[in-house]
Amino acid sequence: MPYELQELAAISGMPGLYRLVRAARHGVLVESLDEKATRTLAPARNKVSLLSEISIYTQDPEETVPLTEVFERIYQKHGAASPVTAKSSEDELTGFLAGVIPDYDRDRVYLSDIKKLASWYGIVSKHRPYQEAAAAEATEEAPATTEEAPKAKAKSAKASKADTEPSADEPLSTGGVIGAADEAPTAEGNPEATAPAKKSRKKAE
Repeated sequence: MPYELQELAAISGMPGLYRLVRAARHGVLVESLDEKATRTLAPARNKVSLLSEISIYTQDPEETVPLTEVFERIYQKHGAASPVTAKSSEDELTGFLAGVIPDYDRDRVYLSDIKKLASWYGIVSKHRPYQEAAAAEATEEAPATTEEAPKAKAKSAKASKADTEPSADEPLSTGGVIGAADEAPTAEGNPEATAPAKKSRKKAE
């Protein structure tokens, strides 16, 4: 996959995207996904939606397309620079989504959702370069010697756990599906998914 979305989230009432750092007593400590990388506390009352748990509805009621796969399709078709932004026309936005997901559900995926997608892709592709993610994945998959392999795997697992495991037992997020109406107005550039995540029956490759 081109971009690692596991730690990235959209938070209600807060513009942009954020990297989850750790759970806190009264919310979640997050770091802005921008040049400043400012750390702040997202209050517990704010809804946190992990990008990795978001999918887009298709015309098949039993299937959705995970956001990670959507990003992969966009990259393969347009590269790191999205051809549209949240300010693009309706025709440009709907044409953009149809170009990467021809069978997206026109009734459940609204124009506001496509604007969120364009905004998210622009932010993520700028601060999580595809090339770096691909290189990291290739490194992990590179064959190692019989003696080195166990050590490499143990080291990787330890680093991953230290970077991503939340403290305490506080839930960090609620997932969503692009295609649901927003619960409340948010500032421009602050996308928020609101519907429960719908699991895809599509087998992961």
